[in-house]
Amino acid sequence: MSASDVPLWAALPAAFLLVCGGLLTVIGSLGLLRLREFYARIHAPTMGSTLGAGCVLIASMLASSALAERPVIHELLITVLILITSPVTAMLLMRAAMFRSKS
Repeated sequence: MSASDVPLWAALPAAFLLVCGGLLTVIGSLGLLRLREFYARIHAPTMGSTLGAGCVLIASMLASSALAERPVIHELLITVLILITSPVTAMLLMRAAMFRSKS
């Protein structure tokens, strides 16, 4: 099986999700570079990595399901773990920064 075997009904949404995921990741990276203080800087990469990785994983799930001709949901576990851990990591970093700035 090759990329030309992916049906058009799955290839178009997967391509759209991949482009959106890439753009979200680039925007998050630019936010990390452009924003000045820590509390503002932490939001852009967290949102970029969470939403960007989510779009890429959903595109992978869609294309894999179309190629296998059955539902492939292995990537769903990865998506759920990223959606849970990335915001929690950001909150812990912000709490550590708040604790450190009070001392």
